[in-house]
Amino acid sequence: MSAEANTSIHQTDQALGRLAKRKAKENRFRYAGIAAVVIAMAMLGWLVVSLVGTGYTAFFQHYLTITVTLSESDLDPHGARDADQLRTANYRKVIQQALYSRFPDVTDRRGKRALFQIVSASGATNQVRQMVYQDPDLVGREITITVPTSDDVDQLLKGYIDRNAPAELRKVSDRQIEWVDQVVAGGELTREFNWRFFTAADSRDPELAGIAGAVVGSLMALSVAFMLSVPVGVGAAVYLEEFAPHNRLTDFIEININNLAAVPSIVFGLLGLAVFLNFFGLPRSAPLVGGMVLGLMTLPTIIIATRSALRAVSPSIIDGALSLGASHTQAVFHHKVPLAASGILTGSIIGMAQALGETAPLLMIGMVAFVTEIPASIMEPASALPVQIFLWSDSAERAWAERASAAIIVLLLVLITLNAVAIFLRSRLERRW
Repeated sequence: MSAEANTSIHQTDQALGRLAKRKAKENRFRYAGIAAVVIAMAMLGWLVVSLVGTGYTAFFQHYLTITVTLSESDLDPHGARDADQLRTANYRKVIQQALYSRFPDVTDRRGKRALFQIVSASGATNQVRQMVYQDPDLVGREITITVPTSDDVDQLLKGYIDRNAPAELRKVSDRQIEWVDQVVAGGELTREFNWRFFTAADSRDPELAGIAGAVVGSLMALSVAFMLSVPVGVGAAVYLEEFAPHNRLTDFIEININNLAAVPSIVFGLLGLAVFLNFFGLPRSAPLVGGMVLGLMTLPTIIIATRSALRAVSPSIIDGALSLGASHTQAVFHHKVPLAASGILTGSIIGMAQALGETAPLLMIGMVAFVTEIPASIMEPASALPVQIFLWSDSAERAWAERASAAIIVLLLVLITLNAVAIFLRSRLERRW
């Protein structure tokens, strides 16, 4: 009778109503969670699609094939093949004459000026200059070269400039469009992979700008940060977790480490500006200073991650080592630290990935400088990839937005790779007991 009475209690209208409300709440919570995931994935997809859609065209560049005459009267009138004379010769005139020969019907001054604007003036002249400087025997000969087009022509061919728009609303004139169509029809204008984007440093011309200098600067700064923060961070974490006495001083240190992990990165940039630059007098824009600032910024993250990895190791490992006669130091370094290595390494890699994407502290120490050379040492002026993206995104021309998006794609790929390596190493090094 009691079982039947209990069953009847749970089958009453009030009980069934409460059960229905509880299930409805659970369903609403489930649907809200699914909706949150869908919205997050949609926003992430929109971000990726917009970046790829804007930046993938920067990986391709249009080039014009022209025949140039390296006249001795223009480049080396004395015939001495002097290096200084060849370096300072008027190569701009050589490119202009090649274009005028290709379009002999262009005779007016304005037309000639517009004709010269379909190629990259700096890129074409520097390319011929380097060729002649490296091989002086080219003087007096006629050669065929492939030079990059100007950024406006490149944007036109990529479809970012509407050729049907009114002439006053586009940067390419009707005559320039006609000339471009002629060389396209003649097979003289080709689209090739933009290797310059990966091998060249920054430039004032979008068609010549690359990320090599910024990538090298980032790698140098990241190397300095790794050598500074990882040994110090892991050592500090091991000491605080295993050897430090529990008193007010260590509690104060732990609280400040946790607080430093939440400090905005620009504060570390101000610290680097005040200490490394103003007090110690280290050079501005140097990867050494950038790496030291990034190392200080990453230090709290590595300490916290290392301590969490050490705490995840079972205490029985230490107890077993101590029971077999090992000292506390031996138990920690021979058993606990190796077992926590996967977590320590993962935290270090994630900290380095965070440092790679930082911009604000590098701006404060001057790594925002316009650097057109790839740095050869950590003491030379350099830029960094996030700073390069910041500079390009601040420019008004459409070609810079294209290259900024492409640089963001490269940065995201590097960050994804670093996180994938961290996950892989964690799965390979993780030990179970």
